[in-house]
Amino acid sequence: MKFGSVENPEAIDFTLPPTHPDTLELLGKYERVKPLEVYVGCAKWNRQDLKGFYPRGTKDELSYYATQFNCIELNATFYNSPDKQQVETWKNKTPADFKFFPKIPQSISHFGRLLNVDEKMTAFCDAIALFEDRLGVSFLQMHDNYKPKDFDRLVRFVEKFSKSVPLAVEVRNAEWFSSDEVAQKLYGLLKKEGVANVLVDALGRRDMLHMRLSTPTAFVRYVGHNHHSDRPRLDEWVERISEWRDAGLQSLYFFVHQHVEIESPILSSYFIDRLNSALGIEVRGPNISFSS
Repeated sequence: MKFGSVENPEAIDFTLPPTHPDTLELLGKYERVKPLEVYVGCAKWNRQDLKGFYPRGTKDELSYYATQFNCIELNATFYNSPDKQQVETWKNKTPADFKFFPKIPQSISHFGRLLNVDEKMTAFCDAIALFEDRLGVSFLQMHDNYKPKDFDRLVRFVEKFSKSVPLAVEVRNAEWFSSDEVAQKLYGLLKKEGVANVLVDALGRRDMLHMRLSTPTAFVRYVGHNHHSDRPRLDEWVERISEWRDAGLQSLYFFVHQHVEIESPILSSYFIDRLNSALGIEVRGPNISFSS
């Protein structure tokens, strides 16, 4: 994942921005009636990208991956919309507590740009619905050149999207975050439709750390830089999530990327270890020891 890459990480202020007041107001409407739902994982299970993660002789990467983590950000569906048989195959390789978070295909988001995509959208939703209780949240990621001038397309897409399939949205163009008027329209739409607003922590795009939630769910895509700053950044996320949990957060979906993905399982495991300790929970992660 090269998005948000920088040549000199030392020049970046890693500090998380303050929580937006709208987020605290939204979370304040919810009570902690049950433990925080937490899913943490990587973006892919491909052996080539995660060389060294799988024990020698592993025949099925997904089956093994699902014993180590409780979810996957399913980037594979971005490149090719899965058919129903493929979804069933994936589902049957995972335990009952595992969840998939499939990315909406680029044929809809990047090539179609949300125009005349109803048939493709329906086919995608019909297929991933077969994940059944293993379906987490699908998410739409728009290209960096998709701007607020085409906001009406997003409105139509979100309104038409299957109400039986949970949805999150990630927009990337800086214009979505530079105007309060535009931001209010976007967050208003997402709140109205019950769609999660994706937060992205990437070094080169700090504007995407808007800290505005549209639902009591935090859907976070964290981009590490294979740099010594990665772990302190995650430590700060643990603190922020603890604050949001106390404020009324109901669910956390947190996915760890690295520019060199081979280290993603290690960094994910570090985050899980710290989160479990801070929140008193037991999220599944690889058995890796970390010094304090």
